[in-house]
Amino acid sequence: MLVMMTVLFATLLLLLGSGVWVAFSLLALGWLGLSQFTSVPTGDVLASNIWGGSYSWELTALPMFIWMGEILFRSRLADDMFTGLSPWMQRIPGRLLHTNVVGCGLFAAVSGSSAATCATMGRMTIPELTRRGYDEGLVIGTLAGSATLGLLIPPSIILIVYGVATDQSIARLFMAGIFPGLLLISLFAGYLMLWAWRFPDKIPPAETGLPLGEKLRRARRLIPLLALIVGVIGSIYAGLASPTEAAAVGVVLSLLLASTQGSMDGTVFRDALLGAVRTSTMIAFILAGAAFLTAAMGFTGLPRELAAWIGTLGLSPFMLLAALTVLFILLGCFLDGISVVVLTTSIMLPMVEAAGIDLIWFGIFLVIVVEMSQITPPVGFNLFVLQGMTGRNILSIAWAAMPFFFLMMLGVVLISLFPGIVTWLPQAMGN
Repeated sequence: MLVMMTVLFATLLLLLGSGVWVAFSLLALGWLGLSQFTSVPTGDVLASNIWGGSYSWELTALPMFIWMGEILFRSRLADDMFTGLSPWMQRIPGRLLHTNVVGCGLFAAVSGSSAATCATMGRMTIPELTRRGYDEGLVIGTLAGSATLGLLIPPSIILIVYGVATDQSIARLFMAGIFPGLLLISLFAGYLMLWAWRFPDKIPPAETGLPLGEKLRRARRLIPLLALIVGVIGSIYAGLASPTEAAAVGVVLSLLLASTQGSMDGTVFRDALLGAVRTSTMIAFILAGAAFLTAAMGFTGLPRELAAWIGTLGLSPFMLLAALTVLFILLGCFLDGISVVVLTTSIMLPMVEAAGIDLIWFGIFLVIVVEMSQITPPVGFNLFVLQGMTGRNILSIAWAAMPFFFLMMLGVVLISLFPGIVTWLPQAMGN
């Protein structure tokens, strides 16, 4: 078993380090494990599991949520959001920096993607806030950290992937992500308030206040976005629609929203559709490879033996979670979030179940840790997005985002100490 583990791990590092696509790496690893360490007919397992991994009703929600995010990415949503939020942030310590936090939280609730959230909000807030005299490092760090909410706040693409990979309810995972997402928003906003109190000279003075009527008039621009959030998430929570049906509702509403804004034409429609197809096929290909690898690992007995070995160590659930946190952060330094999830679930779930950890709770824990890896070099996707928009060195961007890395670590500690933050809403939904 030790020889097999060493060979498979070395092969995985070699494939990924050589730049081989993640999906091909997973397929090759599964093929090597079956052909060299079992007598199972490899071709039969490959064919049946790739088909089974692709033929999933839950996956039909994935391309539609991605398409919804692509449509909104190309609309004037970020402009409307900034216009509607900024008048209400002037009197809060930290002032317009909070538009990054709140704006990313709102856009995350309709995009499901961290990179899309980062690109959409950054395109608007970075030039606007720097023009008004805000510290560019803090603007970039705030955006890098807050954009990771796109992975957590539903409809989260990575939660759909986790639900399919672990056979968990996607609707319950969506509900489980709401309170932890609000917790992270509160932590980020609280940090900005403390920073503004500590360094008041680095925050520009408040602009001339607007009358209440003008604030309300500008806030009307947020109504379409809030209606979209309620239409998607509210229909799931109320039991009126499954995640797949809610995704269809979201696509229709986003098309209507873009049309009423005047930002929808043939070119935008085509680009959004092609962008959704490219992203969806990439994720589906990775999931197919992960399904084959999961089956292969099952036949080799490696997850079972590894779980048994972990059991002999006598680790408490908290120690196990601490070890997994370090592992996931290290993996996230070299792989994107979806790849980390599909690569580790077949190995980790037996240990997690043996430790008595709720799989819905573990999904949220995993996503927050993966969020942390989005702002760690060398493969932090949010760092790449911000580097492309600002031209700054990726290490300086990572340094600016470091406080938000530790705030997310604090979020992990809080949901570990108080698991009801994650589990209460799914249980209430079931009742």
